Parts: sequence; C-alpha cells; structure tokens
Amino acid sequence: MELAEPNLLQAVGLCVARGSKKIVIAPYFLSKGRHIQQDIPALVREAQAQYPDIECVVAEPLGVDPLLVAIIDSRVKTASRTDVASKS
Repeated sequence: MELAEPNLLQAVGLCVARGSKKIVIAPYFLSKGRHIQQDIPALVREAQAQYPDIECVVAEPLGVDPLLVAIIDSRVKTASRTDVASKS
C-alpha cells in the first residue's frame, strides 16, 4: 500500500478529475488488519476533507471468499503439475 502508485489520495484525485461523485475503495487485502482498520479510514478522511463534495465508500476486504479459494486451489494444482513435469 505504501509502495504502489497511485496511492489512495492520488487515485481519489484522478477519479474526481474524471468527474466521479462517488468513489468505491476496494481494498485488496485478505483480512481486516491494520491497513483496513486504521490506515485506509485515515486516508479516506483526508480525501473527504480535500474533496468534501465527493462520497468515498470502502468495500470489505477480499477475505476468504469461495472464488478466491478456488483461484488459490487452481494455482496450487497448476504449480504442482508444472513442478512434476519439469522434473521428468
């Protein structure tokens, strides 16, 4: 979160520049850790102060969604087959 660009405030600014009135922030995290509980809400408050006419909403983190579990399962199975095939 700290290393990627655009950061949250920059992203909100880009959305505002394109005419957005409501911005949904979709955190790409698996759990409600420090970023979800503290960092993102603080950044959203800062964005709301900078753009008071814009509504910012934070979606739930990814969590252990069945679709995410299926993707992880698929990646593990693919990697397992690739590893076996490369040793033959």
